[in-house]
Amino acid sequence: MIKRFLTPYLEKYAKSYPVITLTGPRQSGKTTLCRAVFPDHKYFSLEDLDTRRFAQDDPRAFLAECLRGKGAVIDEFQKVPDLPSYIQGMVDQDKHNGRFILTGSQQFLLMKNVSQSLAGRTALGTLLPFSYQEIYSPDDQPSLDKVLYTGFYPRIFDQGLSPTEAMRFYVNLYVERDFRDMIEIRNLAAFEIFLKQCAARTGQILNISGLANDCGLSPNTARSWISVLEAGQIIYLLRPHYKNFRKRLIKSPKLYFLDTGLAAFLLDMKDETHVKNSPLRGALFETLVISEVVKGFYNRGELPPMYYFRDNVGHEVDLLIEQDRAVIPVEIKAGTTLREDVFKGVDYYCGLNRESQGKGVVVYGGDENQKRTRGRIVSFRSAGKVLGF
Repeated sequence: MIKRFLTPYLEKYAKSYPVITLTGPRQSGKTTLCRAVFPDHKYFSLEDLDTRRFAQDDPRAFLAECLRGKGAVIDEFQKVPDLPSYIQGMVDQDKHNGRFILTGSQQFLLMKNVSQSLAGRTALGTLLPFSYQEIYSPDDQPSLDKVLYTGFYPRIFDQGLSPTEAMRFYVNLYVERDFRDMIEIRNLAAFEIFLKQCAARTGQILNISGLANDCGLSPNTARSWISVLEAGQIIYLLRPHYKNFRKRLIKSPKLYFLDTGLAAFLLDMKDETHVKNSPLRGALFETLVISEVVKGFYNRGELPPMYYFRDNVGHEVDLLIEQDRAVIPVEIKAGTTLREDVFKGVDYYCGLNRESQGKGVVVYGGDENQKRTRGRIVSFRSAGKVLGF
């Protein structure tokens, strides 16, 4: 089993909280991780109909069965919404830590129930698909186009699956089914078009009206579906930086998929050559870097303090990371060679925020790292290490 970077944080949480709640998209490895970290816990999946009926019909007896030992891992916990209330009573009476490990892929439904009953009693974790540093060793460095095409869902690596085939099944069996459970989707074909149009906009500022118009939807429906994609951790919305600097700033978020392989599939890319020749290759590369930074924060149990900067006259920095009371400006360039003006956006931002001077980073599609007076130039292969992950 490939060791996940979140492992030591789950082990730490189990010493301090009676409940651990782990969310993440389908097939991101939650079950495998929890069963590896907590091998002495009983395992129950509420996807199993008989187990779910047991938990629904007699929750106290079900939870008593869970605790015949050191504790239990309960998978797809959101399938029985009333269980958190019963768990609350049990952990309030017996405060042993690490007893219940709850996992779920429908974050919107799961967190609604958990926040009402288990606030203060549960640690929260998020597991996304593999990060680059988790899956690729120094001796295994594939081409950038292969990385973008393959993505990072564990089953592709574990079973040696075709990324196109795996993502087709993933969308049909998991994404569409889960979203039908969370919101009423009467026209599945319209939702498929919506997914593809979102993929075509990865790395772009989100224009709800334009997206809705291209999909033949109302703006309210498009906004609702975007919210559910975000809650399901299929996409990530990067918010604009809140600091004013007496500038008129763009206020809409930027949309990013959290897995480039899924985005590439939705864009009908069937191999790495399609990625190499696509006009959206730069957007996919930017998506890769943003998703890697998001994973980096989640993998150490933190919420990502991430933003972007753009004013109304076009000055832009792709990513701002708040770290240790400083802001690190990050530019993202897919090319393997860099022009002289590569630090242009970083320099402009540092002129507004002098505390960021010398802290800028340019992540690019090449392999060499350089340290310059104005900041660092970093290969995408080592960006996680340079940024602290």
